[in-house]
Amino acid sequence: MAGSNAILYQLGGSTEIATAGATKTLGPGEALFVAGGHEVFLKAIGDDPSRSLHFVLVRGSVFDSPVPTEPATVTELFRTPAPIPDLKPGAYEVNLTRVTFPPKMSANPPHHRSGAAFYYILSGAGANTVGGNNVEKGPASVIYEPSSLVHQWGNPGSEPFTFLAFNINPEGEQAVVPEAPAKP
Repeated sequence: MAGSNAILYQLGGSTEIATAGATKTLGPGEALFVAGGHEVFLKAIGDDPSRSLHFVLVRGSVFDSPVPTEPATVTELFRTPAPIPDLKPGAYEVNLTRVTFPPKMSANPPHHRSGAAFYYILSGAGANTVGGNNVEKGPASVIYEPSSLVHQWGNPGSEPFTFLAFNINPEGEQAVVPEAPAKP
């Protein structure tokens, strides 16, 4: 992971993270941004298995590199099929947001991303609408949203719907943009 910007999110157990001369332990529901250019060492702490998500941005030149696994057990959930489209040269912001939609929440207005987003569903089931098609997404589902994808989310269920949204957007621009993207 050295050289790549990343955000680590702890799903279960605890993980000790050592990087750039600092050490921090993450518990369930906690996250940490790790700036690129530093080696990162992860160590499971405690009796429960450590389970975490690593949201990693890499340069196009290392796009096809394998994800290091030893000695951990690693499951790659998603990799874009090509470098993220529509990203122009310049500075970008990355963030991880935990979002909860209450039960019976109507779909939000149609929108798209100024850059791109990756969702990971933590709990509940949400309704994702794209092009008039409504698909239910439940726990451990992964969703990639390029900037051109106009979509909506809602929660027709009786339980809260909670997901993580890992966003990359141009510096100074909102991650979520109403309506459809402008035509070039």
